[in-house]
Amino acid sequence: MGIEDEHRRLKPSHAKSPMSSKLKILLLVVSTNLLSVYTFARSSGWVAPTVDSSTLLRELNATQRQLSDSQSQVSQLSKLLANANSLLETTLTEIGKAHREEASPDEDLEKWDRQLTGELKLVVGPHEFPLGYNHNIDSDELYPVLGAACRRHEEELVKYMSYEVGGECPSDEVFSQRLMLQGCEPLPRRRCHPKSPVGYVEPAPLPESLWTIPADTSITWDAYTCKNYSCLMNRRKVQGSYDCKDCFYLSRREKHRWLYGNGELAYAMDEVLAMKPAGTIRVGLDIGGGSGTFAARMWERNVTVVTSSMNFDGPFNNFIASRGLVAMHISVAHRLPFYDNTLDLVHSMHVLSNWIPDAMLEFALFDIYRVLRPGGVFWLDHFFCLGHQLNATYAPMFERIGFRKLRWNAGRKVDRGIGKNEWYISTVLEKPMT
Repeated sequence: MGIEDEHRRLKPSHAKSPMSSKLKILLLVVSTNLLSVYTFARSSGWVAPTVDSSTLLRELNATQRQLSDSQSQVSQLSKLLANANSLLETTLTEIGKAHREEASPDEDLEKWDRQLTGELKLVVGPHEFPLGYNHNIDSDELYPVLGAACRRHEEELVKYMSYEVGGECPSDEVFSQRLMLQGCEPLPRRRCHPKSPVGYVEPAPLPESLWTIPADTSITWDAYTCKNYSCLMNRRKVQGSYDCKDCFYLSRREKHRWLYGNGELAYAMDEVLAMKPAGTIRVGLDIGGGSGTFAARMWERNVTVVTSSMNFDGPFNNFIASRGLVAMHISVAHRLPFYDNTLDLVHSMHVLSNWIPDAMLEFALFDIYRVLRPGGVFWLDHFFCLGHQLNATYAPMFERIGFRKLRWNAGRKVDRGIGKNEWYISTVLEKPMT
């Protein structure tokens, strides 16, 4: 046996682990520190207080409650902060939207202008004045008149403005009128010639022309189901719905319209004219005047009446003009092209009725009030509505406009049955003198 064997025999059989050594060192440090604290306390006279377990428990519970309250407050503050952030984001979004909306019309218009080409770009403008700034317009540019709603129908507008410059315009009356009725009014001007009728003849002279059916060669018939006036006159016998079915048959009902009153809904023209001093009804407008018979009757009484009409499957405007009367092709949504306080009379039969949205109707009535002179009269002839609308909607609307009633009649419309509760209003309203 050598020296190494002797060394093994003398060494303990369970060797010490590194962890045991670390624990011993830690206990030694703690013991030393406790001894130091005890020595310092003895020298300074400090004595550790005696605290029982119940006191510690109460303090611990109080601390826990305070901590719980603090956490609850923090949670509430977090929610308030989140709400404030959401409100701020919403506010900023709305502000940004408002700024965009304020800026969008010009920006959109400029963008739209840049996209246009050809005749459409030329007609939309703007065009610079050759002599520079114009103080009457307060601009150095001139914009052609174009209905704002035309921009909603760009594809149709491009089609409308596609033609040979200086040539014949496309035969597109139905298409162009539909654009007008969709709000694209006025339509832009075009640099082309409308299709001319073949074999055109001069119209009959006044006053014969007032009650004469013109020659079929006076117009082109491309846009209409009927291809001659004989067909139009006979539509009154045909099943189906047509705009003013018997308007072109001048020798029958048209010949007697407004000549006689019945004391109720039908007013005689002379009765209405007699409501004002003789000769003071001189110029007027008939809104939606069909084939122009009201204007013809007024012409016979030395009153000039312009008739507005649309061409719903019939050449109403051409027919009015052939009678020697003034036709105006505008819809009921169009601002009346007359200056303020200039007309003595405005008349409308059947056209202004409850088929028009209430807001648009009220704008139209205010526009009629605008163009009438003080003391001018508005003859509303057979305004159609339902029974519940009469006093709830329309009577208050007429009151709001500010007219003074010269005559007012309301009566049942019974041709489709009494159960329909359909009504007519006929009235003569005066614009106050002051």
